[in-house]
Amino acid sequence: MKTINAVSLGVAIAGAIFATGFVLLGSSLPADSCLAEKARSDRRPHDTTLPQLPESLDFCGEVVPLERQDVRESLDREIIATTFLHSSTLLNIKRSGRFFPLIDSILTEMSMPADLKYLCVAESNLSPTAGSPVGARGLWQFMEVTGREYGLTVNDEIDERLSVEKSTRAACRMMRDSYVKLGSWTLAAAAYNGGQARVRRRMDEQHQQNYYDILFVEETARYVFRILAYKTIMTDPHKYGFDVDEEDKYSPYKTRTVELETPQADLSQWAIDHGSTYKELRTINPWIIKPALRRNHGTLKVELSE
Repeated sequence: MKTINAVSLGVAIAGAIFATGFVLLGSSLPADSCLAEKARSDRRPHDTTLPQLPESLDFCGEVVPLERQDVRESLDREIIATTFLHSSTLLNIKRSGRFFPLIDSILTEMSMPADLKYLCVAESNLSPTAGSPVGARGLWQFMEVTGREYGLTVNDEIDERLSVEKSTRAACRMMRDSYVKLGSWTLAAAAYNGGQARVRRRMDEQHQQNYYDILFVEETARYVFRILAYKTIMTDPHKYGFDVDEEDKYSPYKTRTVELETPQADLSQWAIDHGSTYKELRTINPWIIKPALRRNHGTLKVELSE
């Protein structure tokens, strides 16, 4: 009987201690809850701040009619979507430091508008090795047939769609053709997505010459506004919450030009013989797509690190 009373007493004491501890623990919950609420409150302005539309905007010198409700809402959609694709947009801003200097120099050399560089952001997220399920490849997402049409070599060993320089020159030639045939850079940009023939057919069917007055399928309708969103955000990233300074961007590769005689049975050994590695050779020259060049491609100029 004494044993039972002792056990009962022990249980009662333990229960009291547990209850006291629970009360003490419970007393700290409001403070923790307040901290959690404060953390959520601290995040809320960043996560929900509405990106502002620019007061004025142009594409390749052609005015974007922001006074029109449909145009403003279409641009608003793409700016919101692009702003909150945080990692993707941040990488595009950082990659622009590597690729925009070369692209800008080619656009200037070929007397093309500087805004055209934002097409390749929309096409590939500035990834020279990007590919699509339908077979488009490279920074400018050329299909194989179209790439060859505009002067690119595409075979089982070399794919110049993956060359930043050569694909940019090909894109300039293609865009110039579209501009001549369609009459504006905005329509030429739409044709880069939807094709010259489809854009011309929509123009003729709807008796319109202005991109903003033509009803396109959704992908083409959004395409130009996506380009405009990239231009708007990448021109002033801080305004849209991307705290990226020039020194934060990826820098261009510092390279030297080396002649590569083909055929070349072992590119790994060739790279070592020239003070490099196969990995570096393929990274800087992604248009070389095989570990050996068994065909005679003549003398190729490749870039290796200084």
